[in-house]
Amino acid sequence: MRVAVVGATGMVGQVMLKVLEERNFPISELIPVASERSVGKEISFKNNNYKIVSMADAVAARPDIALFSAGGSTSLEWAPKFAEAGVTVIDNSSAWRMDAGKKLVVPEINASGIEKEDKIIANPNCSTIQMVMALAPLHREYKIKRIVVSTYQSITGTGVKAVKQLENEYEGVSGEMAYPYPIHRNALPHCDVFEENGYTKEEMKLVRETQKILEDRTISVTATAVRVPVAGGHSEAVNVEFEKDFDLTEVRSLLNDTPGVTLQDNPDVNTYPMPIYAEGKDDVFVGRIRRDHSQPNTLNMWVVSDNLRKGAATNAVQIAEYLVAEKIVETSLSEA
Repeated sequence: MRVAVVGATGMVGQVMLKVLEERNFPISELIPVASERSVGKEISFKNNNYKIVSMADAVAARPDIALFSAGGSTSLEWAPKFAEAGVTVIDNSSAWRMDAGKKLVVPEINASGIEKEDKIIANPNCSTIQMVMALAPLHREYKIKRIVVSTYQSITGTGVKAVKQLENEYEGVSGEMAYPYPIHRNALPHCDVFEENGYTKEEMKLVRETQKILEDRTISVTATAVRVPVAGGHSEAVNVEFEKDFDLTEVRSLLNDTPGVTLQDNPDVNTYPMPIYAEGKDDVFVGRIRRDHSQPNTLNMWVVSDNLRKGAATNAVQIAEYLVAEKIVETSLSEA
């Protein structure tokens, strides 16, 4: 399998390379791609060095799969060019997620809908992925009516600049700001840009993407997204109202039996998900499961996941694994 990683020098791109290596994805040739200023530099992968190439050279190389994590504008410009060359693109930006002709995929939930004709496949937003991983098995059983979610999101979701800002503030050093305010010892109710309706783009992603992935436009979703001085992953307080009543023991059993979900729910011994323990792991961790007694058929839970892994890189690699396993993308060797 000939694989291009577009945005290979970025924070998510580097994690993609790490996940590809950890999961022993079948790569015969790696094609790392980055901005023009990085072309010619080398990166290390599986104890080998690879030279970074330009976008145009990567398209000309016609890889089997291209994993994109280089921003929306880059994806809008270049993903179609890769697709026209016969490459299957898995894109981590928001560029294609709400395109009616593109699949928005969390493999454990809806990979079965991918077809050979799907040359651009969208990776959902990190905060959406972890929430729907926890909600999908419950939606199938009880049918969701309404979701109220508050997120507590890691600075790594913003990128290297934000990580540096927190480090500078922690050390009392002046430097470039990723946010309009300090993030150290602070919480910013401001993830991404504000839309005309008063919600941020991050909040509206949770609304629109959840409905698309769960294939149910009747689900009502309202969200508040908050940036916190944490590096390990995103946390979410999720309040979900179902059409049917539920049994808490059954809820826990459904979540415990869901691939990719780890149940951490024993308050008697202070067992609950936290980003400090989710960092570097691929699962979505769910705990603090309890009934909302203020209205019928409503559940509260706490959901945590490493936003750079399952929230981005791992989900993209899992899509690629599905494409190979189901022979939706044939390897260059098998075609030959």
